[in-house]
Amino acid sequence: MNITFPIAAFAASTLMLAGPAFAHATLSPTTAANGATVKVAIAIPHGCDGAPTDTVSIALPEGFVSAKPMVKAGWTIEISKGDYQKSYELHGEPVTSGALAVTWAGGSVPDDQFDEFVVQGSLQGFDADASLPFVVTQKCGSASVVWDQIAAPGENAHALEHPAPTLAVTAAATAGEHDHGAMTMAAPASVTVGALEISNGFSRATLPNAPVGGGYVTITNTGAEADRLVGAASPVAGVAQIHEMKMEGDLMKMNEAPDGVEIPAGATVALKPGGLHIMFMQLKQPLVQGTRIPLTLTFEKAGSVEVELSVESPAAKGPAEDHSMHGG
Repeated sequence: MNITFPIAAFAASTLMLAGPAFAHATLSPTTAANGATVKVAIAIPHGCDGAPTDTVSIALPEGFVSAKPMVKAGWTIEISKGDYQKSYELHGEPVTSGALAVTWAGGSVPDDQFDEFVVQGSLQGFDADASLPFVVTQKCGSASVVWDQIAAPGENAHALEHPAPTLAVTAAATAGEHDHGAMTMAAPASVTVGALEISNGFSRATLPNAPVGGGYVTITNTGAEADRLVGAASPVAGVAQIHEMKMEGDLMKMNEAPDGVEIPAGATVALKPGGLHIMFMQLKQPLVQGTRIPLTLTFEKAGSVEVELSVESPAAKGPAEDHSMHGG
């Protein structure tokens, strides 16, 4: 299998393959618990009738408090602040006001590409499960699209023309409690098979209906003989393949590594974004941030071993890295 990517599009390559899933503005992660701090990524899938998107505004719903937008190179950010409808308690302190809307402007998302706009906030005050809409206004010069329709109970949101991206909030955590685990989770424990140690297993959250995802691990060979990673499998995917990335001119090419990956004696090999990785194809379900997925790795000499991958944010570079984003 050989797939070619222009350099500028490579970072978004696995999500771009989702095709029809990008008809609407979408949100990731799709679920989170009350009391959690989450990074909400809104994906803008296309422009307006061929024109590039130059402005994106997100109205933040009640209960998504102390929100902070992520900076984007080439875009300016305007934050509209005001009073919340009620008072919340965060870190033992009352919170009565904050960001109500965020607008990114001045950039450009061509019609044949997509981009994500990220806001981090804390979910507070939900004593029952709820569906939280993030109303999005997408502008392309004088044209605009407003993603604001909310599905009625029992109605399929995908049947709406302009559905608002929504976050399903569960009342699992106590109001006012900060759940570090919902924003990111501790890296899975290292696993040993023969002379090999597998650690730092993680994946990236995917959008609903995305057909592919990636898996990443670090493999250390403590033995005196080389081994080889020759296969992978996971119940979340119909097919799992070992892939490698190579530059050819100004193009990045992703190929299946039919002979696997050599793990030299005394060496460490990292499968990571932009390089060697496990490609999950024919995904059977979305990869949801804050969950874990099983992965079976097969080695030429050491045999097979099952490891766990923590599902991190769509842009994660490693497991449990997002505590650096927490400002409190």
